[in-house]
Amino acid sequence: LSICGKLCYAIGGAPNQVAGSAAAFFLQIYLLDIAHITPFHASLVLFIGKASGAVTDPIAGFFISKSRWTKIGRLMPWMLACTPFTVVSYFFMWYLPPFVSGRVAWYLTFYCLFQALTTLFQVPYSALTMFLSTDQKERDSATAYRMTMEVLGTLIGAALQGQIVASAHVSHHCTMTPPVNTTDSWHDTPSFPDPSDPLSHQVYMIAAGVIGGVYLLGIVILFLGVKEKDDPYALNSDRAIPFCKGLGLTMKHGPYVKLTASFLLISTAVQLEQSNFVLFCTHAAGLRNHFQYLVVTILVSAAVSIPFWQKFLQRFGKKCAACGISWMIPFAVMLVTIPNLILAYFVAFVSGLSIAASLLLPWSMLPDVVDNFRLQNPHGKGHETIFYSSYVFFTKMSAGIGLGISAAGLEFTGYKPGICRQSDDVILTLKILIGAVPAILILVGLFILLFYPITEESRKETKLALEVLR
Repeated sequence: LSICGKLCYAIGGAPNQVAGSAAAFFLQIYLLDIAHITPFHASLVLFIGKASGAVTDPIAGFFISKSRWTKIGRLMPWMLACTPFTVVSYFFMWYLPPFVSGRVAWYLTFYCLFQALTTLFQVPYSALTMFLSTDQKERDSATAYRMTMEVLGTLIGAALQGQIVASAHVSHHCTMTPPVNTTDSWHDTPSFPDPSDPLSHQVYMIAAGVIGGVYLLGIVILFLGVKEKDDPYALNSDRAIPFCKGLGLTMKHGPYVKLTASFLLISTAVQLEQSNFVLFCTHAAGLRNHFQYLVVTILVSAAVSIPFWQKFLQRFGKKCAACGISWMIPFAVMLVTIPNLILAYFVAFVSGLSIAASLLLPWSMLPDVVDNFRLQNPHGKGHETIFYSSYVFFTKMSAGIGLGISAAGLEFTGYKPGICRQSDDVILTLKILIGAVPAILILVGLFILLFYPITEESRKETKLALEVLR
């Protein structure tokens, strides 16, 4: 693979991360404080939206596995077809409709559409890794390029969104020192513009338009720079594995089950950190004027550390590199217990290192699982999309449940949109969602990963056996 080909492949996936990052960090606070829908309804939007994306995964995997080879490949037509619709749904996801009673239905509709369409892109895009090269090192290298660009995309999304919309979340009422005899009236001072104020939501629409342009640029580069190859291992006589049979076989494949179980917990922890971080900085840590810079710090740290993790896993192995995911735990607990500006930036930096490891490892390990499955089932083809769609289904579903529960927890403890200071119960809930819950999920996920059977030695043996098969 040429460096240009790897770069074009990596750039093609970045727009999904740009949009996903903006939604992960800012959609919850947008729904609560700009659209002024209740935390319960926000939790419904977040959960059902994620669930719709998750349900789309096996459906997308089914139809993609049935699709025929074309002049531009089997996977590329899917990515080209869904991109324009994704851009439209993303734009309307940040539009504030003039009516109030149907707002929940509006955001639910377009968030579900956006999640489903990004799935139709992500499943063939991630499976494309298997059709770039048969060499494990080249696939790992392409994955590292992809993860670096996706983290940069996440950084661009959060930075663009954060800088453009910061003005909608700053008020001098909340930054001034409260009077000595603090009363509830100061606590109830609105911190955000009224939703009827056009500036409070127009900035979100501007950001959505910019990110929509990034989507179109990314798909053009992917189409022009990447050539999809047909299944290199399959014999002419081999038949595609039926989707239902393939799904049953993947669910019985031990390495896949352990890898998926581990990283669905870890990815849920990362999603909880992302979605509640801005709320935590705004309401629990007194850092409302710094949240956009803290988000950028996290993502810059993640972007620059991807090459480090790639070298680390090449030298010490992929399972050993998973220990880096746990680094965020002690620092996140410190931030919750000692909210301090300098400490917050340090926590953001270390969290970025851990997030980079959690992003790179599953996508680097999944091709090894597919190779292992290929060796055990040598006379079938077309199963790659089943593995990738099922993996994304489980991680999205678990993240949706986690986000839904976190938003419902804010509703239960009495979160009030648009006030300067939340109740102590809400602040405690935010601390638990940032500190305790992610720590437990990460530790359990890493414990499951200890039983993941594919080592560096077995990976090399599989590679040799597949070369003989070829």
